[in-house]
Amino acid sequence: MGFVVGVVIGFIVGLAIIVLFVRNENTRSKLRNDLATTVAAFARMTVEDSRKILPADFYPSWVVFSQRQKLTWLNQHLTKIWPYVDEAASDLIKTSVEPVLEQYRPIILSSLKFSRFTLGTVAPQFTGVSIIEDEADSVTMELEMQWDANSSIILDIKTYLGVSLPVQVKDIGFTGVFRLIFKPLVNEFPCFGAVCFSLRKKKKLDFTLKVIGGDISTIPGLSDAIESTIRDAIEDNIMWPVRKIIPILPGDYSDLELKPVGILEVKLVQARDLTNKDIIGKSDPYAVLYVRPLPDKTKKSKTINNELNPIWNEHYEFVIEDATTQHLVVRIYDDEGVQASELIGCAQVLLKDLEPGKVKDVWLNLVKDLEIQRDTKYRGQVHLELLYCPFGMENGFTNPFSSNFSMTSLEKVIKSGANGIEATENEKAVTQKKKEVIIRGVLSVTVISAEDLPIVDLMGKADPYVVLTMKKSEAKHKTRVVNDSLNPVWNQTFDFVVEDGLHDMLILEVWDHDTFGKDYMGRCILTLTRVILEGEYKDTLQVEGAKSGKLNLHLKWMPQPIFRDSGSEF
Repeated sequence: MGFVVGVVIGFIVGLAIIVLFVRNENTRSKLRNDLATTVAAFARMTVEDSRKILPADFYPSWVVFSQRQKLTWLNQHLTKIWPYVDEAASDLIKTSVEPVLEQYRPIILSSLKFSRFTLGTVAPQFTGVSIIEDEADSVTMELEMQWDANSSIILDIKTYLGVSLPVQVKDIGFTGVFRLIFKPLVNEFPCFGAVCFSLRKKKKLDFTLKVIGGDISTIPGLSDAIESTIRDAIEDNIMWPVRKIIPILPGDYSDLELKPVGILEVKLVQARDLTNKDIIGKSDPYAVLYVRPLPDKTKKSKTINNELNPIWNEHYEFVIEDATTQHLVVRIYDDEGVQASELIGCAQVLLKDLEPGKVKDVWLNLVKDLEIQRDTKYRGQVHLELLYCPFGMENGFTNPFSSNFSMTSLEKVIKSGANGIEATENEKAVTQKKKEVIIRGVLSVTVISAEDLPIVDLMGKADPYVVLTMKKSEAKHKTRVVNDSLNPVWNQTFDFVVEDGLHDMLILEVWDHDTFGKDYMGRCILTLTRVILEGEYKDTLQVEGAKSGKLNLHLKWMPQPIFRDSGSEF
């Protein structure tokens, strides 16, 4: 009997195990099929599908959606023919580049030439191509290239001290985007008249300098001078908007050459809440601004010592060659004296976002690197006033920085004569002196009211008043005190005689009056560019340095332009 029971139980258990095993296998098979279906679905997904499923904020900063098409076929052919390209192109590049290096040769060197130049055995890889929608009579193509070269490049360097050094350029790493423009399109083979090429974007350019059989650091500053020469030569010769023109068919292609198209007027007003880079005290900030990062085209502001909320109020001009692609870069540094300055943050403004002839007042958040798209750390802000003035549109708008701004006919005649040739007593030496306009006038400021000022007194209110100061002349006015109010109304008007309106600014400080002193509540800073252009306007300004609060103002400008000699010659 026990044997029979055991057999039955064993049969039931065995059957149960078989059933469970079959069900488990079926479940695993279904999961594999579902996973394969999901993988196949992901394989068919496009970039747009990915963006719909997951917003951009959820992607890490190194994920970039590219619109460029792959060029695997081109890379395969380029790898095959690269040894022949190296042999054919090395001497040609050497002959073409040597005069450029000589043009940018550092003053500490008497000679800078190639003693050896080969492109190496590693071919560059084109990682993508895209067609840019441009003018109707041209085709614009952008090629993204990556090259980790094993080139053999040796520079023969001679100093004025008679020292000759062979310097090897090695470990070259380059990533960038080249732009090709086929223009104009014609009905004759090959269907375009000329090709323009330029380096549209330089994402990475790394290389190492080494003295063969020695140490390059034995001559202080030599490595930095050579590296700066190479980078400046690239920037000034092939970096967009500079372009090289190769005629294919006979014709006049002067319209393809690089030409200035306008002037960008920039007023560096101030910065606020800058990150403190000093352990003791505060940072000593200064700003570097450029459209093209060349030494002679880069502007540098004065240094404001021991200040995290510096006020510069400095004006600069930049020549623009392509307003659709160029941008203004602002980099804020902490001056470390004899040591290298430390970057606080940087920002940029695309010129295509500016409306020609209209002043744009912007606060830009500073980031660590302009290439990192999602930098969330707060490093402070920089305040700019921007005005883009294209050439050939003078009648469409007024440039307040132009010497022809706001002049009567008599003043234009006076200025025309002043800009002419001035004869000396012997009438032999002649000098042309540049005249610049000073926008002189009366600024009328009405402090109307304030709203939502922060609580300062222990009783939950404040006794606010406003101090108005012109920065250059230091002329001051003060409103009356409004007791026990966070929304005071003043309606008081003050007049300032301004000697140089384009380079002056109005500072309004809000204070809390106490019996035994005063408490600072915040401030507003205004340049005069807008009121000079518009003549009169009302505005509401946020009180800086306070948790809350706004100032309501009315400004009016009554101009009295005059001229002065800037002392510069051309």
